[in-house]
Amino acid sequence: MKIKNDFIQLEVIEKGGEIQSLLFDGKEVMWQGDSNHWKGKNPTLFPIVGNTYSKSYQVEGKTYSMNNHGFIRDNNLVCVKCDDSKIIMELKENDDTLSRYPFQFTYQIKYSLDKNKVNIDYYIRNDSKKDMPFTFGLHPGFNVLNFEDSYLQYEKKEIVKQIVFNDGPLYEKDVTLDKWQLSYKDIKKYQTIIYKGLESKYVKLVQKDYTIKMEIEGYPYFAIWTSDDKAPFICLEPWYGHSDLEKVEVDFKDREGMMSLKPNETFKTGYSIELIK
Repeated sequence: MKIKNDFIQLEVIEKGGEIQSLLFDGKEVMWQGDSNHWKGKNPTLFPIVGNTYSKSYQVEGKTYSMNNHGFIRDNNLVCVKCDDSKIIMELKENDDTLSRYPFQFTYQIKYSLDKNKVNIDYYIRNDSKKDMPFTFGLHPGFNVLNFEDSYLQYEKKEIVKQIVFNDGPLYEKDVTLDKWQLSYKDIKKYQTIIYKGLESKYVKLVQKDYTIKMEIEGYPYFAIWTSDDKAPFICLEPWYGHSDLEKVEVDFKDREGMMSLKPNETFKTGYSIELIK
């Protein structure tokens, strides 16, 4: 499925309902995935970000398990609408999802274009007769030709908490966000850079040829990741929750960052990718 205007062209595929291609000024913006670095592209994370510490969880006395980041990226979504201005992809529960997550739901991704901006909106409805615990996150990968010539610029200079999980016991430290030169070394040091409590409504990925302005307002966590020190991409990841970074002995619904929908209730969220010369 494709939509385009005078500024950009967007292609979406059934697998995961993901962006296959985003062209701007003749250049491919999105990471295409490969076996040498990371096969993923831009999955959405539902009903879990990362995984539980034990890789399993219980609901009403029964044990379930999911792959990392849930199951949206492993399923084919159905296109329920595609016209000149928007694409809507949808997934409902199936035998596979019910074996991993015992809830009925309707999950939709809506893509629309506004000049040089792609708006991506998510709608998650609980179709079960019981409350549905879940969390949600984004994992878009963006092409970066040269880390040394690229940097992140936050909307405003601010002090946030960084969650450090790979240096002994889990801890948090204060860091100042403003402008960050892309650095394989920094990402490798922390495995994944995870911040919480950002007030900035957007972050810009500034490169030589163009700038990506990514709206992140409303997300409690923001992560930065790439696969290795030669990977020509970076993932900028707004999350509502996160993986269990240490052993946690609480119910699935009580994990940090979990939310809950009552029957027939809908959760709405989204982000945007604006491309600037």
